[in-house]
Amino acid sequence: MAHAITSLRLVAVVPAAWAFSRPDAVPAWLLVALMTVAIASDLLDGRVARRRGSASPRGMLFDHTTDCLFVTSGLAGAALAGLLPAVLPVLVVVAFSQYALDSYFLHRQRQLRMSVLGRWNGIGYFVPLVMVAIAALGVPALSELARQLVRPCAVLLVLTTTASIADRAVAPLQTNASVG
Repeated sequence: MAHAITSLRLVAVVPAAWAFSRPDAVPAWLLVALMTVAIASDLLDGRVARRRGSASPRGMLFDHTTDCLFVTSGLAGAALAGLLPAVLPVLVVVAFSQYALDSYFLHRQRQLRMSVLGRWNGIGYFVPLVMVAIAALGVPALSELARQLVRPCAVLLVLTTTASIADRAVAPLQTNASVG
């Protein structure tokens, strides 16, 4: 059941890329629906897996990979529309790849090894997409505020993602220095 919920987000990857690349040309309800499905499925899938006793490292990998694909596609679409820096979706892919490789190969764990900053970034990647969806609604003051905050929020995520990548890169060096 949890995988089916996660799959809703996976199915939304291509529509998200298209819709966020053309936020002025698609109905606002579509952007809002995509974000509602993405956030609701992300909040529910883990809870359902834990309640049913089906939580597993593979399920966690599927969930996080789906998150990465969804936010990267939406952010890439928004970058194509000129709404945020194009480097952000690239950094998301680099950070997620580093997260997976670091967890499975460097630390030889059987599941993903989270960091606090990485977790907050993962949540934060949804924020600019929510702002684009809110901006598309056309509610005068709210839409304008959301429109004005998209780029600064994305720039902040560029900085925190870069910091997260750097932190994961130097962590093994610090561990080796303390052992030797």
